[in-house]
Amino acid sequence: MNQVKKAIIPAAGLGTRFLPATKAMPKEMLPIVDKPTIQYIIEEAVKSGIEDVIIVTGRSKRAIEDHFDKNYELEVNLEEKNKSELLEVVQSITNLVDIHYVRQKEALGLGHAIWCARKFIGNDPFAVLLGDIVIDSEVPVLKQMLDVYNEKNRSVIAVEPVDWKKVSNYGVIDGEKINDQLHLIQQLVEKPKVNPPSNLAIMGRYILTPQIFDILESVKPGVGGEIQLTDALQELADVQEMYSYIYNGKLYDVGSKLGFLQATVEFALKSDEVSETFEEYLVDYLKDRYYTMKN
Repeated sequence: MNQVKKAIIPAAGLGTRFLPATKAMPKEMLPIVDKPTIQYIIEEAVKSGIEDVIIVTGRSKRAIEDHFDKNYELEVNLEEKNKSELLEVVQSITNLVDIHYVRQKEALGLGHAIWCARKFIGNDPFAVLLGDIVIDSEVPVLKQMLDVYNEKNRSVIAVEPVDWKKVSNYGVIDGEKINDQLHLIQQLVEKPKVNPPSNLAIMGRYILTPQIFDILESVKPGVGGEIQLTDALQELADVQEMYSYIYNGKLYDVGSKLGFLQATVEFALKSDEVSETFEEYLVDYLKDRYYTMKN
């Protein structure tokens, strides 16, 4: 059984929900407290044992490459000013993991973005971490999933129960329950408008076998006229076992404004540097707001 040591992070989207901020800045570089979103994703991968990451980019994404590249001028400046702690932070970003890049030349969907990385992955199993999903957990979610993969030697998809009223916003799965966290997948449907098979929604973390690439090569466009990864996963589930895993952790959809704001507030409240003063500010602000509304 091949170990999972490679990960794909799709980051080619335009980030239109955050315009005008994302007109010149990739949405993956929007900071949560003091780190860009994509760095949280890569740190999860590294803590899970991933050794090589390929980021699928598009136009105007150069800032991502610059962030993880070495910045000699900045490092010299910090060293000359004896800012050793900041220098260590900057250097640690460069040394996180081996990062590679490939461009998705056309916006043809998530499935197509994954297919663009096929030459880098080769015949190895691999992980996929969506660049707009941050999950806070004691044990990295990808590590939790790898434990399942190492036991089953089959594809694993992270899922979470969602409100039935919101099921049509997600890809969802249905399958045979094995235990409270694990299902053997029988059906996957992308954004079902009627009769959803379950409320177990796919949540941006995957471990996949390389057979998915042959399917992505021929799968037809689905919802939105795009190459949907969910459609390809259904074909894969028809020919080999595939499991869904209800992970332990709290998810933030930082591709939405509300999710981004929630992540910013809650991560700030956990920050050693600003948590105490920020909490005091929030309490005072909410007291004043409540008083104003009452009067």
